[in-house]
Amino acid sequence: MVVCVPVTAEGEVDPRWGRAERLAIAVVEGGRISKWEEHQVGWGELHDLSGEGGHHARVARFLLDHGVQRVVAHHMGEPMVHMLGKMGLEVRLGAAGSARRAVETELS
Repeated sequence: MVVCVPVTAEGEVDPRWGRAERLAIAVVEGGRISKWEEHQVGWGELHDLSGEGGHHARVARFLLDHGVQRVVAHHMGEPMVHMLGKMGLEVRLGAAGSARRAVETELS
């Protein structure tokens, strides 16, 4: 399973999904994280440049390009939750603390 989580430079869950600066892509095999890659996405700066539709398209493209199946985040707006659901992605909200631990918690 491929899981995406917004992450701060300190490795914590970034509470700002749509304005996250960095995302982690975790590959999970056998219930454990086997690969962890962080990507600078700069969504905080890009969020308002192209309106909601343009931003949602940017998010969708990133997730599709990385084969994401589940998103773990602290919070996101209902339109984003709806879009991710239409893409067939699982969304788990309420994550906080260590980003790696949040991913591992959502696997159980």
